[in-house]
Amino acid sequence: MEADCLPKLNSRKRKKVAGPNGNVEEDATPLKVARLSSGLRDPAPFSDEIEECYSRPFARVTLEEAKQGKPYDRPIRVYADGIFDMFHSGHARALMQAKNLFPNTYLIVGVCSDDLTHKLKGYTVMDEAERYDAVQHCRYVDEVVRNAPWTLTQEFLTEHRIDFVAHDDLPYSSAGSDDVYRHIKEAGMFAPTQRTEGISTSDIITRIVRNYDVFVRRNLQRGYTAKELNVSFINEKKYNLQERVDKVKQKVKNVEEKSKEFVQKVEEKSIDLIQKWEEKSREFIGNFLEMFGPEGALKHMLKEGKGRMLQAISPRQSPSSSPSRERSPSPSFRWPFSKPLNSYSRNSSSATLDDYSISEEEEEED
Repeated sequence: MEADCLPKLNSRKRKKVAGPNGNVEEDATPLKVARLSSGLRDPAPFSDEIEECYSRPFARVTLEEAKQGKPYDRPIRVYADGIFDMFHSGHARALMQAKNLFPNTYLIVGVCSDDLTHKLKGYTVMDEAERYDAVQHCRYVDEVVRNAPWTLTQEFLTEHRIDFVAHDDLPYSSAGSDDVYRHIKEAGMFAPTQRTEGISTSDIITRIVRNYDVFVRRNLQRGYTAKELNVSFINEKKYNLQERVDKVKQKVKNVEEKSKEFVQKVEEKSIDLIQKWEEKSREFIGNFLEMFGPEGALKHMLKEGKGRMLQAISPRQSPSSSPSRERSPSPSFRWPFSKPLNSYSRNSSSATLDDYSISEEEEEED
């Protein structure tokens, strides 16, 4: 949709500044033109559903002018085409690059039909209606061309008022040509974009084919019938058996993981117990040596006890300066058939030895 069909978005005049000679010149800074983004809230419209209201003839701009933001009164119309089967991030990134080629870009995307695609490239996973709808809902797209041509003609470029064609720079050989974009490149209308490595429709199909059994079992689990998946009765039973075997393997794997975790916990606890036992044993040995070692507390206790015993057993010597006291005579025992002892002198004691003698009867009583 042309900008002159819409109300003016910015009617501000450009500033005039004085030149070096005093002449008044226009400022070289271009006006900011709001980008047309009809696809941000609604799906992008189809080209055959848009009412054309072009009031002025179309004049194509050069690449240098487009990079400078010229012309100021309309957006740069960029065209990108493709199959867009199984629309993925590689497609979205290519359209994002095409949308951001210039400061103000109106992106037109052409999608080829099923008949043309199956004839020149191969079968698709999604039909043309699904591919149209996927491109319509990409946020970078402003307009979608259904049943786009395989090779761009001058009539098509003029009809859609296309300034540039965006595609990756690799030669695209098809329809008997080494590069279907060669004439676009020679005309200076080609704007190259970069491919996203590691993602393409062919790569996605290759993953599915490589893991065919996995995806068949996946869909059987989700309720699809063998007839819908074009799987024979024998293969259906085979896939069901494989699914049961895989469940058993998963259970065994879970048990192994749990057992490994249990063994690991036991090892950790055993290591902790051994460390604690070593610490306690060191502590016990240290306490034992402290008590019973060569210089232990027991030896000092024995030495101290021995000294006290010797001190208690040995008689105490009285001081030489203390007055001497007479000791009382110790009693004597008279044994049978023993001779009577001589009596002490009367001066020492008035009692006789007979008084201190013990009779045989008393001894027997004792």
